[in-house]
Amino acid sequence: MADDIQRELIPIPTVKRYPSYLRLLKQARDGGRRYISATELADELSLKPIQVRKDISSTGIEGKPRVGFVIEELIEAINHALGWDNPTDAVIVGCGNLGSAIAAYGGFDAYGLRIVAGFDKDPLRIGSKVGGITVYPLETMNQYIKTHRVSIGVIAVPASQAQATADLLVGCGIRGIWNFAPKDLKLPDDVVLQRTDLATSFAVLSIKLRKKLAEEGPDDCSEYDI
Repeated sequence: MADDIQRELIPIPTVKRYPSYLRLLKQARDGGRRYISATELADELSLKPIQVRKDISSTGIEGKPRVGFVIEELIEAINHALGWDNPTDAVIVGCGNLGSAIAAYGGFDAYGLRIVAGFDKDPLRIGSKVGGITVYPLETMNQYIKTHRVSIGVIAVPASQAQATADLLVGCGIRGIWNFAPKDLKLPDDVVLQRTDLATSFAVLSIKLRKKLAEEGPDDCSEYDI
């Protein structure tokens, strides 16, 4: 219970930076290092050292004078703060190209997420394997979720089917939904929703690129002219 309260108090911007810290910490650990400083982490991520120290303080870990933070200790603390040291099971609904790609991604285990089953209404997909998991008929999902006590549902269906899929997942007892469909969902207040919108991400990339090119001017690429 105390851990849950502590996690709720961690600011969302800090939570979003934690995976980047973990990436750098694991790189340093794999390189044989034992300690790392807040200044080094800050330089790598274009942050201020005071921000890094504030973020890390939310884990309860303190640095050592002149040497910094113990890398392995900090990795464990961040994983615990994120809840990644306690694996969570998820099911994925929609096992077409996108769903299959998500299921086949091998990095989720490092984040404490295990996709344990897929569900689809296409008879040609039912019984097949995607990313090592079995695809089951959609009508069996309710029983599977309740039997295996699954708490997260991943939506990878077309936009036109996303709301109905979300409603079905909520009805099955799912408390967290990761939505990959390009659709804004309406869910009960007690259900946590995270949307991954590829179009929005590309729009931000496009705007940033146009701004950067405008700042550089039209002559910056002249050396490449033929």
